[in-house]
Order: sequence, then structure tokens, then C-alpha cells
Amino acid sequence: MRHEPLDSIPATAAPTTEDMLRVWGADHCVQDSSAGVYLQWIRRFRAYCTQRNLDERAELTLAGAHRFIAWYARHRDLKPQRLGGARTALYALSRVYRVMGLSLPAWQDPRRARPPATALLRAYADHLARRRGNPEVTVRGKLRHIGKLSEHLARRGKTWRTMTLTDIDEFLIVCAHRYARSTVADMAGSIRSFARFLLATGRISIDLADSVIAPVQPRHARPRRALPWEDVQRLLRAVDISTARGLRDYALLLMMSTYGFGAGEVIRLRLQDIDWSAGTLKVMRPKTGVAFTLPLLPAVAKVLARYLRKGRPPNTPTRHVFVRMMMPFGPLSASSAVRHILTKHAKAAGLDAPYLGSHVLRHSNAARQLDLGTRPRVLSDLLGHRDPESISAYVRIAIQSLRHVSLPVPT
Repeated sequence: MRHEPLDSIPATAAPTTEDMLRVWGADHCVQDSSAGVYLQWIRRFRAYCTQRNLDERAELTLAGAHRFIAWYARHRDLKPQRLGGARTALYALSRVYRVMGLSLPAWQDPRRARPPATALLRAYADHLARRRGNPEVTVRGKLRHIGKLSEHLARRGKTWRTMTLTDIDEFLIVCAHRYARSTVADMAGSIRSFARFLLATGRISIDLADSVIAPVQPRHARPRRALPWEDVQRLLRAVDISTARGLRDYALLLMMSTYGFGAGEVIRLRLQDIDWSAGTLKVMRPKTGVAFTLPLLPAVAKVLARYLRKGRPPNTPTRHVFVRMMMPFGPLSASSAVRHILTKHAKAAGLDAPYLGSHVLRHSNAARQLDLGTRPRVLSDLLGHRDPESISAYVRIAIQSLRHVSLPVPT
């Protein structure tokens, strides 16, 4: 199916079939078979609007789609849960409206984060944000940990005022049987923070914080996971770049393996961070907030340009480089999306690795750099570590280069 350029679309009152096919074709992600299904649902939706004297634009919201699905299910004696394709089709129609510059109501009202359940927790959240400067994600994590402790106390008929150190120890022991050591250590840290807040605000009279014992976290107790460089190359070769999704995945994985990026760096990368004329790439380290500039290597530039021209959907609602390849084409929002991409192509490559987390290519790059003779101090700077000693974990991966890396000997 051939598609005309988007600038040839007339701004009519409602998109025609030809308008829809042009927009969806330019998105690179809607197959002809899917477009046919979308058109069927849109015809049914328009008949529904005409029959009930409804305004099509006003009904192109998530709530409107649910009303249509419920109506159609009743008339066809179907289960609404099985008609998810109708919702996707109507969202696809709303996208056509927006690409054509025709106004629509918001598809879905923005979700508001739920405030903490009690006045005490709201005061603690405010303390963390305003007085301690904790970001929202940290505040949510600490509140989640305190919520688990609160449930534990409630089951034993205890409150914050009657809580003892024995109650806290018992809670952490229970958690130690359910969660990883690092998670339990984080929980203990949250409890210390909360205990200090309770003491400072007069809600308890005993200082419990300093007595909360967390699991010991040995530094670098096990080497970081990495793939042999031959396996990294196999992984890249396994990506099918004949599809828009494959072009995105190949560009993402190539950048991670070439520069040692973690998931945070690639999902935060924006179009304005690429300076094509200067041949540079601006990157920010998520943990440190430090921005730095790297050379845009020719091989990476070629792959990126191909993805942006032929893979990334146009008219996306975000400036992020790497986006989801299904409507609404938003940015990849979490490291889990990167991990899914990695494991999918590792399986296609036949890799039998014990660990395939989102940072495995970062670790693989570090081990590769050491094997090629990069000095640990330089590599530490490239990877953005606050602590130069962090590089010792990568050295443990690079078995081939251990003899050539000089490390201080403790006396």
C-alpha cells in the first residue's frame, strides 16, 4: 500500500479513509492488516455516533471509547473485555485528528498521584520533599516501606507511639525472608529516616533510629554481570532491522554497547541532545545529574539517522529519541522496557546467559574497555562513577586484563 506525504492531507471536518491511511502509513508501525481492522471499528463507531446523534470528536476520549464498547457488546451479546481492539482503533482515529491539526478533547485526564493516606504520612512526605530535598520517586519509595511497617504493626495491635525496637527488628527479619538483601537495607534506611522524623516532631520520645540494624552489604560481593564481546556482537546481528521496531532496537542496543550507557541514559536521550553538524552527543548521568559530551561515532550516527528517518513515528508527543512503537508513541518510561528489548533479541540470538538485566551491556562495555587497555581511572570517568573505586567491580569481570591493571595493594 503506497502512502502520500502528510503535508498533502487537507484539513477537513473529519478524517477520510485516505487521510487515515496516510497518517498510519507514515507512522511505520501500522501494518495493512491492522489498518483494515481499525477502519472496520471506525465505521461501526461512526454509525453509533450517527444513530445516537453524538459528536464524533467529543466521543474520541477513553471514556467515550468505553461507552461505545459497552454499547456494541450489549448489541452483539459479547464481553466488553474482548473488544480491546476497538479502543485501539479509536485512539488511532484520534491520532489522525491531531496530526491533521484538528482539535480534540484529551484522550485521558492526566493521572494524579494519590496523596498519602494519613495526615502523619502527608507531613512526612512534605518533610522529605521540602526539608530533605528528596525527589518524588524517593519519597514514594520511603512511603511504600513505611506502609509495609505500618501493616506489620497493625497486625500486632501496635501504633507508631507504642512501637519498639523489637517490633522493627521482627519486621526486618520477616522482610529478609522475602526480599533481596539490598531491598531490606533500603527498608531499614527508610525506617531510620521515619523514626528520626517521629522523634523530631514529638510523636515518639525514644530515639530508635540509630539502633535499627540493616543487613550488611559487602562491596562488590559478586562480579557485575557481563556478556563476552562475541555474544554482544551476536546479539546485535540477531536484530531484524527490516522493521521500524527493529531499527529502534538496533540503534538502542548499539548505543548501549558502544558507549556503555545504562538504561537511564538511553531512555532520557532527546533529539536536541544530538548535534549532527558538530558530531557530538550530549548525555546526562541519571544518578549524578552530570551532563557531558561524547563524540557521535560515524557507525552510531548512521544507525541513528536510519532509525529517525524510517523507524521513529513522526508527530510523536515527545522529543525523546527512543519511543514506544505503538500508539500513543510515548517515551520508553522505565528500565524494564530496555530489559524486555534486550532479552527478546538475546533469545533470538540463542544466548544462554544467566543474567540479562538492563545494565548488562554497560558492564560488557566496561569489561571490553579494560581488555583493550583503557586505564581504570579513565574508564571510571567515562562511566560516570562518583567513586573511582567503583571500577574495581568491572575489573573483576575482565579476566583477560587482570595481569595488566595495576591496583593498590593494602598494607
